[in-house]
Amino acid sequence: MDAVAAKLAERLGLEPHPEGGFYKEIYRSPLEIPHPAVPGGESAARSAGTLIYYLLAGEQFSAFHRLRWTDEIWHLYAGGPLELHLIDSDGDYERRLLTGDLARGEPAAVVPAGVWQAARLESTASWALCGCMVAPGFDFADFEIPPRSRLLAAHPQHAAVIRELTRS
Repeated sequence: MDAVAAKLAERLGLEPHPEGGFYKEIYRSPLEIPHPAVPGGESAARSAGTLIYYLLAGEQFSAFHRLRWTDEIWHLYAGGPLELHLIDSDGDYERRLLTGDLARGEPAAVVPAGVWQAARLESTASWALCGCMVAPGFDFADFEIPPRSRLLAAHPQHAAVIRELTRS
């Protein structure tokens, strides 16, 4: 990790994230709401929303994962550009670029619930600091990192990007 990214991680109190990179939850709404999409319905109360800082640096990447029942909104705060790689339930693939250069991409992107997502730095970037907002709020019960073999079996047409952005 370069010196700037290391200083950011230290200053913001970031810790390793299971998908890769570093994070810290900075907001969790005290308002709880029932989440109808979660099995159990009414009894599945969730925070109305959460926000984390998320940092990728160097060769780090966010491995393919999904949030089963909640949408996630990525915001690029500094650094980058950052590539988001998405595979939806129909097997359609999309690459989104988070950047301040609006001729090339956007500073924010929405990842709908259930969409497989991964992130990495564009080749010209050394780090990227993002915010990831989840509504209804994040819960690790929603979070799934599949084995590489499962994604390859489900989406063989995207084998190259799946191999690059999963861990064996």
